[in-house]
Amino acid sequence: MALEVESKSGPFRFQINAHCPNTLARAGSFYTPHGLVQTPRFMPVGTLGTVKGITPKQLLATGAEMVLANTYHLHLQPGEEIVSKAGGLHKFMGWDGPLLTDSGGFQVFSLAELNQIDDEGVVFKNPRDGSQIKLTPEKAIDIQMALGADVVMAFDQCPPYPAIESIVQKACYRTHSWLERCVAAHKRSDQALFGIVQGGCFPRLREESAKIVSSFNLPGVAIGGVSVGEPLQEMHQIIRQVSPLLPEDRPRYLMGIGTLREMAIGVANGIDLFDCVLPTRLGRHGTALVDGERWNLRNARFRNDHKPLDASCPCEACSNHSRAYLSHLIRSEELLGLTLLTVHNLTHMLRFTSAMSQSIIDGSFSEDFAPWRSDSDAHYTW
Repeated sequence: MALEVESKSGPFRFQINAHCPNTLARAGSFYTPHGLVQTPRFMPVGTLGTVKGITPKQLLATGAEMVLANTYHLHLQPGEEIVSKAGGLHKFMGWDGPLLTDSGGFQVFSLAELNQIDDEGVVFKNPRDGSQIKLTPEKAIDIQMALGADVVMAFDQCPPYPAIESIVQKACYRTHSWLERCVAAHKRSDQALFGIVQGGCFPRLREESAKIVSSFNLPGVAIGGVSVGEPLQEMHQIIRQVSPLLPEDRPRYLMGIGTLREMAIGVANGIDLFDCVLPTRLGRHGTALVDGERWNLRNARFRNDHKPLDASCPCEACSNHSRAYLSHLIRSEELLGLTLLTVHNLTHMLRFTSAMSQSIIDGSFSEDFAPWRSDSDAHYTW
């Protein structure tokens, strides 16, 4: 069922093309200065301006439309000045499609042993040389403006799990205060600034954060602070609670999620964008994603298996090579094996989100993806 729901913000436009009855799932089109992103969509992670182990051409062949890079890490190496002089991150990394940069807020959580936080910002200890690096909301935005991504994220504080309510509430206060400063600092009309909802596993704080972040009327909103160690049931509850509270006519981004079940639960509750390092990390460790399962290609059962990895998959690994050959490459520690598995795993993720998009358009999402929306371990082949 087509919906006349559309928002415009500068050169950005988001329209909902179809909505699936009995769920909040929607198929949309997110127009950016560097191209179109059809949602729901998985975004490969290219932290340092590269998706590890593959070329931009190989990345494009996976079906990727938007790629994510990281402000903190690019600030450390090579530095935003070098990227800016190269013509921006798109030209520097050779990717002409849409780009999103995280603000460095997740590193406030993941590098907690290297930082000190106060209301002004965060001081990190540079892991390369021990020097001090101070990231404030203004600095995070300045770096992202120099990098030139299409979508930039507000600087936020992601609290750890578990944490008592008062600590999470303080992180929310900072996230909201920092968002106001990010909005004031952001000057590029060709970039879409997204706010981030925090609140840990506390429903009251999540609801309050969703209302405050939505009130800034930004081109998109993200849900952060998930996949930080909380039980899956807690994550599912956050998704189900928060997503319907966000503006219907803006892209909704669930940060750091890249498992099939959680993406399907997200889509069923109105999420549009996802990212995760999991498929590339698994590929680099010799593991392939097939029908939602994880196959360790070092396993002896693949040594004499001459079938394709996944006969339904159009990727380079599945079209040209056998499980036995891929197993041989992994066992021999050949770089080609890691590249091919990375290409396959990303193709797997992108095929899954594309299939969800098509099922929403066809009106069959409720039936086709019901196993993935449940808390069971059911599998589905698309």
